Amino acid sequence: MSTDRRVLVHPDRTTLAGSVAARFITKMIDLIEDEGEAHVVLTGGSVGIEVLEAIAHSPARDSLDWSALHVWWGDERWLPRGDDERNETQARHALLDHLAIPDENVHPFPASDDGLDLEEAASRYADELRAHARDGAEHPRFAIVFLGVGPDGHIASLFPERPGPLVDDRTVIALDDSPKPPSGRLSLTLPVIRNSERVWLVLAGADKAPALGLALAGANPADVPAAGAQGTKRTVFFVDQDAATDVPESLTTPPSYWTGAMDQQDWMPSEWTPSSPRG
Repeated sequence: MSTDRRVLVHPDRTTLAGSVAARFITKMIDLIEDEGEAHVVLTGGSVGIEVLEAIAHSPARDSLDWSALHVWWGDERWLPRGDDERNETQARHALLDHLAIPDENVHPFPASDDGLDLEEAASRYADELRAHARDGAEHPRFAIVFLGVGPDGHIASLFPERPGPLVDDRTVIALDDSPKPPSGRLSLTLPVIRNSERVWLVLAGADKAPALGLALAGANPADVPAAGAQGTKRTVFFVDQDAATDVPESLTTPPSYWTGAMDQQDWMPSEWTPSSPRG
């Protein structure tokens, strides 16, 4: 397991979203050029959706061959297809509806009106993950898994003091007792997250600072699930200044980031510097 963790601190959430968007486009261009395709996992939440909106509005957006990208989700609310509270719906409005990405490359979780119960839906998504895996694996090789972090330290729909963070024999779990509404949820498990190449955790706000501090201090994932989120190549916490109050200075890396003051037409991948690793 990689111990290469970085914390990139940004002055505000707008700059944060623009920086992550630019970094994502750059990384995907490189990976698709090298490997022909890439699989990524999206997250919900206000900051996660702001990142997707920033990608949609980036002048570099169309430099990426979106037909070579497969999109998955880390978790989903058990609601009808098209419900405004579904992560899928929000991601489509923010980004996917604006892209030339094939329908077969978008892999949403089942919805509550698909004629399945929660456990059947979890099994269905596990089957889809397996169908797109290589060499008999249980899920695709994810280039990037995006995660938000709740004030309680939860990631995806893996909550503290619930069984979810401890599940290691499945790729997908069903929850019917989520502490956040709605009670019904579907979620990837920690082993899937920890087998991804890169985990990018994106969080903003002073209410996230305690959870971030505990995650970086190596808390038990059963108590702070975010502490268990690591990629095999790199783990990056993208945070705003308000969320960074409990971050040890030794873990922070001065980022090179897009800002609203920069002429967007002038942004190019070469803006990244050695002080801001492109992984």
